[in-house]
Amino acid sequence: MLEQLGTIHPLLPSGLALLALLAGALIINLITKRIVVSTARTFAERSKVAWDDVLVEFNVFGRFVQVVPALIIFIGLPFISGLPEGVTQLIRNLAMGYMVLMLTLALTAMLSAANTIYAAMPVARTRPLKGFVQLLQIIVWIFGSILAIAAMLDRSPLLLLSGFGAMTAILLLIFKDTILSLVASVQLTAQDMVRVGDWIEMPQFGADGDVIDVQLHTVKVQNWDKTITTIPTHRLIADSFKNWRGMSQTGARRIKRSIIIDLSSIRIQTPEEVNHFNRFALLKGYIRHKQQELADYNAALTNEVDTEVNKRQLTNIGTFRAYTLNYLKNHPGIDTGMTLIVRQLAPGPDGLPLEIYCFTNTTEWAVYEDIQSDIFDHLLAVVQEFGLRIYQQPAGSDLLKLIRTDRQRSD
Repeated sequence: MLEQLGTIHPLLPSGLALLALLAGALIINLITKRIVVSTARTFAERSKVAWDDVLVEFNVFGRFVQVVPALIIFIGLPFISGLPEGVTQLIRNLAMGYMVLMLTLALTAMLSAANTIYAAMPVARTRPLKGFVQLLQIIVWIFGSILAIAAMLDRSPLLLLSGFGAMTAILLLIFKDTILSLVASVQLTAQDMVRVGDWIEMPQFGADGDVIDVQLHTVKVQNWDKTITTIPTHRLIADSFKNWRGMSQTGARRIKRSIIIDLSSIRIQTPEEVNHFNRFALLKGYIRHKQQELADYNAALTNEVDTEVNKRQLTNIGTFRAYTLNYLKNHPGIDTGMTLIVRQLAPGPDGLPLEIYCFTNTTEWAVYEDIQSDIFDHLLAVVQEFGLRIYQQPAGSDLLKLIRTDRQRSD
């Protein structure tokens, strides 16, 4: 039969044999892929471990199977007689290059799967390796490309690598960002500067949220408004940023806020007002201790030129400060084991700032805001009991009220 076809054209038998080889390789590829991939998927579904599911997800087995048809063509092609030697060599070179390419894809898929398996471990939060895995994938791609090109050109890979050194300067320029990112990734990992899950702030990039991914070239931050900010990895080394991990690890979050007191409302307390504060549970001990302290001091005075001026007396701002401190110490949401201060800042045109500096016993955002609001709700409402006023700039309604009062007086 083949001899009869040879009478039509000398290359026709060889061409048909080549088509049969290609068709056989394609059919074997489909059968092998179905068997191997289906078996791997079934085994992964039945097994209790997770790593095989990840290998199936990244199609590692399917990419390895792609080598089979090229291998069949590469081995079977010399058995086809009558083909020109140049055509045979060209097809075998293409088959070899295809096998190298499929192996490169399989290896990069295995590296991605390995990184996914590692990312599921607790240690991955403190030692992310995604940047290093991506670097290995780049190296695999570089060498895989060299081997594939060498196979298709039927040249030694060493010949291509010898010319690789002459391109170093160009490659350094091309991969400048990759090199910078690699160095930054090593520093970030070695110094434990950023982990997945850390809350970081980097205003120059508009980033304020949780780190969701650390890669070779970029670090992704999910902001509180659910937008995603992508930061070049090397900028985390070159620029400054704030990491809130320390707050999360201590389990406490700071409150640092001031109440502005109207200076004109600050005065010395009368004896009646001092007795009035004895009904405040949080002030009984303070009043008793302070009265004794002031009595001992005043009793030791020898200068009677002006008794009232020389005496030490209770003030409404001092009493309110003591009340605020005791209120915070007894608040269930405040961590009394950490710094707790109620202090006066320098008075200014807007009044006297009374700063509250303390820490909540939780870092949960919503709970933290509830505790902070609860504290200031109470203090702003109770400040009038001390004869104090909160300072605020006049609003339009205040000016209208003043104008109406003046008109009524005029009438």
